[in-house]
Amino acid sequence: MRSVWMALALTATLSAASPSGASDGEGAAPGSNPLFRDRFTADPAPLVVGDRLYLYVGHDEAQRDEMFNMREWLVYSTTDMKNWTSYPPIMKATDFKWAKKDAWASQTIQKNGKFYFYAAVEHDSSHPGKAIGVAVSDRPTGPFTDARGSALITNEMTPKGTHSWEDIDPTVFTDDDGTTWIAWGNRQCYIARLKPNMIEIDGPITEITPPHFEEGPWLHKRGGLYYLSYASLDRSTQRDEHVSYATAPSITGPWTYRGELTGSGKYSFTIHPGIAEFKGDWYIFLHNAALTVGDQNGAIGRRAVTVERLLYNADGTLRPVMQTSAGVSAPR
Repeated sequence: MRSVWMALALTATLSAASPSGASDGEGAAPGSNPLFRDRFTADPAPLVVGDRLYLYVGHDEAQRDEMFNMREWLVYSTTDMKNWTSYPPIMKATDFKWAKKDAWASQTIQKNGKFYFYAAVEHDSSHPGKAIGVAVSDRPTGPFTDARGSALITNEMTPKGTHSWEDIDPTVFTDDDGTTWIAWGNRQCYIARLKPNMIEIDGPITEITPPHFEEGPWLHKRGGLYYLSYASLDRSTQRDEHVSYATAPSITGPWTYRGELTGSGKYSFTIHPGIAEFKGDWYIFLHNAALTVGDQNGAIGRRAVTVERLLYNADGTLRPVMQTSAGVSAPR
């Protein structure tokens, strides 16, 4: 979710004024971007349950020059990709008693009749640095409770990393054989198998870092091809993150880099893909910083979730995605 913002945020001009009326949903076509206009949301993670798509997001309450102020996670749902239902917050970062702050990127998956929620937070001083927790609920709308009483992944578990916030942005994926995998990372991308109980790592942690990987990995599968999409940054030419992707014949690789999928989000240093098939169509969720709420413009922390259709070529590669204000309200 976050990246080299510690080094770059002070030099990036990310609080540019948003388009007139961006904060006002009145008159906006259903399905146009941003999806939610009354608060700042980021790091979208879709989950399809029956005929409804649930979208899990972080809620940033940053004021003025604050970089991030993310305390809780939210969920919305839709049956038509155009009209959305909101719910009370599903969890706070500090509901993980071992965590002290930062409700960063998350993803929820359904298995064993329950819903498992994986999220990045800041661990307390017993395990300094970012960590990944797992919570559980009987319902996709929560509330969720800590499933372990301790972190699933801590900074000490990936000792080759270069910084304390590398263990963020979990993505979870269940393969056709029922095995569930978790991938995550910042600068380095890691993957590991989960035990059937969904709350323990099963086996080694492997590094699978693709070119220009920055953060925000997302795993999905279509046909016999596996996809790893992620926020990328070519440090020699780019200031803001883009989305790139790789493919593989197996979840364990080898991964082949396929290039960029999207450009950067408007006014936003970060970007974060979430991909799902819903009622026969594929969608990619992203975020930008083009929303104004009250007197607060979009900024590095104050982002807004968007959605676009995702299309495939005959060979399984993905067609480049143009980010639009029309979103899925536009004709096919």
